[in-house]
Amino acid sequence: MIQHARRLLLSLGLAAATALGGFAPPAMAQVPYVQLIPQNSSKYAAIVVDAKSGEVLYAKRADAPRYPASITKVMTLYLAFEALASGKIQLDDPVVFSPRAAAQSPTKLGVRAGDSITVQEAMQGMVTRSANDAAVAMAEKLGGTEQRFAALMTLRAQELGMVNSHFANASGLPDSRQITTARDIAILSRAVMRDYPQYYRLFSTKNFQFRGQSIRNHNGLLYTMDGVDGLKTGFTNASGFNLAVSAVRDNRRLIAIVMGGPTVATRNKVAEGLLLTGFDVLNRRARGEQITVAQNFFEPPQLADATQPSMQQGDTEQGLRIALASSPPPARASKIQIVEPKTVPKLNGKAKTSEASGRWTVQVGSFNSRSDAREQLAIVEKKFGKHFDDARGAAEKDGAKYRARFSGMSEKDARDACKTLKAKKQPCAVIAPSRG
Repeated sequence: MIQHARRLLLSLGLAAATALGGFAPPAMAQVPYVQLIPQNSSKYAAIVVDAKSGEVLYAKRADAPRYPASITKVMTLYLAFEALASGKIQLDDPVVFSPRAAAQSPTKLGVRAGDSITVQEAMQGMVTRSANDAAVAMAEKLGGTEQRFAALMTLRAQELGMVNSHFANASGLPDSRQITTARDIAILSRAVMRDYPQYYRLFSTKNFQFRGQSIRNHNGLLYTMDGVDGLKTGFTNASGFNLAVSAVRDNRRLIAIVMGGPTVATRNKVAEGLLLTGFDVLNRRARGEQITVAQNFFEPPQLADATQPSMQQGDTEQGLRIALASSPPPARASKIQIVEPKTVPKLNGKAKTSEASGRWTVQVGSFNSRSDAREQLAIVEKKFGKHFDDARGAAEKDGAKYRARFSGMSEKDARDACKTLKAKKQPCAVIAPSRG
């Protein structure tokens, strides 16, 4: 039994350690990973976690500060999921692209300033293409400004137990203030699964059809490894190639975080090796074997992090767990203020921006669906636009109906607009501001 366990630990070390460039006897190798990460790789960090229990099966530099790159978008999406679950936004709500959002660096969807897409399209764009413009547009919709939204991201991260994370933007584009750790990303990944399972499946989207384009997900393991259903890739020159990935086998789910890979292929192979090793451990435990993943097994001395306490060969994190700080999410975390865009999308794809100049409202229809209400807004704006220059259009939910309304008007402008619409046999009602 002892000899069998020793042989297993050797092979387990190989799945992770030989992937890190360390020595491994060829006769014991289960996965042919050779020199995948250079021995002097200073950016590397990783962790493997049992998603159900939170047990850490493997960790290397898990608490060392790292740049998250586009894995940042998992937190952006977490806050979007929160707003969806609370009813503050709907999947078919418009996300209007400001000039700032449209000007973001690639990768992006390429939506022009003033144009809009739906919340669902923005989320799909973030998951598949890792669209920076969609991330900023969503941040502005939910927080008013990206800076304010980033503050909400950091607050929410702290409440989830991500104590070593700070966010400065919603996309993950380079910013020295944007810091996280492999352990914190594992905490975030668990939180998404726990709090919003109805939206987690978005991360398994392999292809996204958008305006004549077929956009392929950047997460290559979705296509090559059985059981993988998320989460997110990331890359900047400073971060290296990052990956947060989760997979299910035999009703067991693991989360693996790999940060600082030198190439996409290397990162993916390391993550796959860690997952395979983790599943092997769980399977053998189910048969009664008392084993764990050796943390430093066969890893070369060059991988020791000078900023972290060194660990002896064979040390593990057995018994340690990552814990979510809140369950369910605390009410105080839901401080997102949905900021309606001061634009009315036109049918020709353009938009105008204006400040609301009054408190009167004109209702131009009542509909069973939000999309019908929005279509009516667009039609009215196109035909009678000069009467609504200082108004803001919105499809407002009122009980079971959606009211197509232009708000922020003066009394005179509201009454003049309604008079014009009625003369053209169009439905219209003036709504006075509520008192108090």
